[in-house]
Amino acid sequence: METCDPIGTPMEIKDKLDLDQNGTLVDATKYQSMIGALMYLTSSGSDIVHATCLLARYQAQPTEKHLKEVKRIFCYLRGTINMGLWYAKDSGFELTGFLYVDYAGCRDFFNSTSGGTQFLGEKLVGWSSKKQDCTTL
Repeated sequence: METCDPIGTPMEIKDKLDLDQNGTLVDATKYQSMIGALMYLTSSGSDIVHATCLLARYQAQPTEKHLKEVKRIFCYLRGTINMGLWYAKDSGFELTGFLYVDYAGCRDFFNSTSGGTQFLGEKLVGWSSKKQDCTTL
């Protein structure tokens, strides 16, 4: 991964992930190790939380399609090494929240995924991403 070209987004925007039961299986231990490393990085990088959580759903039977998407996140991270959040001490204290819901976005079980971010002034203070328990028809 040291020679990969940086990518602008951690996940393809129009690509929907699914179980890919016809795909070629890859080493699950290696895949789980890569997902574990990305999960560790999500504590300091909220930009990869959603993509990492989506790919973590397929740890039992990962295919080449899933491994390709994990590698895409690593290529994205390679291009963001020098990026970070800057919190200026004189910014405002207005609380603002943004929410996102992907209606029936999971192609396997038709569950929705919701997420959100919270800002205090210009400071990011919280974020979340969750696959809903209920099925959408």
